[in-house]
Amino acid sequence: VSTQSTGSSGINAEYGGSGKTCFMQRINAYLHAKEKQPYVINLDPAVFEVPYPANIDIRDSVKYKEVMKQYQLGPNGGIITALNLFATKFDQVLSILEKKEDLDFILVDTPGQIEVFTWSASGTIISEAIARSYPTVIAYVMDTVRCTNPVTFMSNMMYACSIMYKTRLPLIVVMNKIDVVDNKFAVDWMNDFETFQEALDAHPSYSSNLSRSMSLVLDEFYKDLRSVGISAVTGNGCTSFFTAVSGAVKEYYEEYLPYLEELRSAIRTRKQGEIEEQMKKLKVDRGEEVPLQQGSQDDELYSSNLPPSFSNFEDPEGSDGDNEEDVQYEDSSMAEASFDRFRLT
Repeated sequence: VSTQSTGSSGINAEYGGSGKTCFMQRINAYLHAKEKQPYVINLDPAVFEVPYPANIDIRDSVKYKEVMKQYQLGPNGGIITALNLFATKFDQVLSILEKKEDLDFILVDTPGQIEVFTWSASGTIISEAIARSYPTVIAYVMDTVRCTNPVTFMSNMMYACSIMYKTRLPLIVVMNKIDVVDNKFAVDWMNDFETFQEALDAHPSYSSNLSRSMSLVLDEFYKDLRSVGISAVTGNGCTSFFTAVSGAVKEYYEEYLPYLEELRSAIRTRKQGEIEEQMKKLKVDRGEEVPLQQGSQDDELYSSNLPPSFSNFEDPEGSDGDNEEDVQYEDSSMAEASFDRFRLT
């Protein structure tokens, strides 16, 4: 996790109503109780108030209602536009974080509309910018009470899978509200395929048939998935959550960082190729001599396109061009008529 000047960042995502903001408040209080130093960033421009002190709040920079009014947008369009505007200045956020040398954790709270952040350009820019600078873990918060329906459970698992493969960052599924319903049933469904099939049989529908097919696909996904049960109300499960974060940070260093270095190397190679290509064009524009290879494919192509009478031409007398005789016209009028064709009028 975090030691001294090296902090870990967590991005909190969820379906609306799963208790994401309450979960943020709980882990923030837990870290303070453990004498850790969290730095909290709120990226939800439409929230009325947050139950935790935010060090950086998007609402201080972008007025959500003013964005809706100025650009004539609806609620989701206003959130996306507000995030886009904030993302253009996110380098300033990173510069502020770089000056904080005593940070243990960076907590990022995202909008309740999960698709707004996950699949938007601004969400990708923000998450990748953080991940390039700090060990980053995605916490996907799901409502355990609503997931007692196996179809709803499968929908949440599909979304968690898509987020993990899109961001390529370590992901933890946080099963919230275990003070109301224990999450043991969900863990059993992930570990035992037959148990989940029996639950689907109790809810026969078209969606159940689709979930049954998708469960076969996600069986491999479950093997490496980290999941913890937590109660944002009582705080039960916070210790297990940060234990899972420790393992996710190790995964970040072992898997994400090598991928990031490979991506950076590919970008450098591509840019170097573009620079070399531009330098070649610059030399041509300046009129500098560009060496040609003898016997190149262009010469062969030129020769092959000549008519047979030219490409297979041979001097019958074997004489070179220096000994060729000038063409003599029998009549001077014929010579003048021939040259008149090429005179400029």
